[in-house]
Amino acid sequence: METLIQDSTLKKVNFQEVAKDKVVILFDGVCNLCNGAINFVIDKDTNNNFYFASLQSEFGQALLAHFGRNTSDFDSMIVYENGKIKTKSTAALRITAGLSGGWKLFSIFKIIPAFLRNGIYNLVAKNRYKWFGQKNECRIPTPELKAKFIEKL
Repeated sequence: METLIQDSTLKKVNFQEVAKDKVVILFDGVCNLCNGAINFVIDKDTNNNFYFASLQSEFGQALLAHFGRNTSDFDSMIVYENGKIKTKSTAALRITAGLSGGWKLFSIFKIIPAFLRNGIYNLVAKNRYKWFGQKNECRIPTPELKAKFIEKL
């Protein structure tokens, strides 16, 4: 199934071409916890493994639609890689596996069944605005860092 989005010039764009050969982390762009997590990943991703997009961006919306997910539901961080997505705790563990240093050790938590890991993830996701708040702006990236953010198709 190929998802094509028409931009303002009526040119068809395939979101999969935009993310070709990239590991993209999609996150809730207004969530303080999510933005903090992305800042943490940026700081610990010394091997430049990841690219980023907010779920609210054109790219994020196209990806959600492609995978049949609700385009107004931003309760899960998503990792897009090789044409597939990982969500919730599985996405978080994929992210830690790609970070520098001892963060790879968190992969051990894969032995815990996903339904248990996701129970904790869902509790935090449900309360993240109440506990951590929201904002409309995030870290101002350097030009090098800006190249790692995918907003438009």
